[in-house]
Amino acid sequence: MDETFRKRMEENGADVETTLKRFMGNEKMYMKYIMKFLDDKNFDSIRENLKSQNYEAVFNAAHTLKGVTANLGLNPVNTAAAEISELLRGKAAADVNVEKVNAVFLELSESYERFRKILEANKPQT
Repeated sequence: MDETFRKRMEENGADVETTLKRFMGNEKMYMKYIMKFLDDKNFDSIRENLKSQNYEAVFNAAHTLKGVTANLGLNPVNTAAAEISELLRGKAAADVNVEKVNAVFLELSESYERFRKILEANKPQT
């Protein structure tokens, strides 16, 4: 793994060390799976379903994104996805604090895009 890549990930809140341990120290395997994050559609699902106020679908996508990012050590994305999940858990649409959900989505968007840019810039050329 390129040290500049690792440093950028860590500076943006990723827990590379713990995640590498999860991958038994195998950097090649870590890179394979961290790059798969670029193909994950849960963020897009959250964004689209927020627009249509389909909060059950937002919850499902946020909950899945929370799990994916926990496994990849993308802590800022994980924290925001977890917060959205909790804000929506078991709530009817009329009971959702839309302003709070939108504020947390903004945080999620910022951290998601930071990691996306880092990963895109370090994507292996095929």
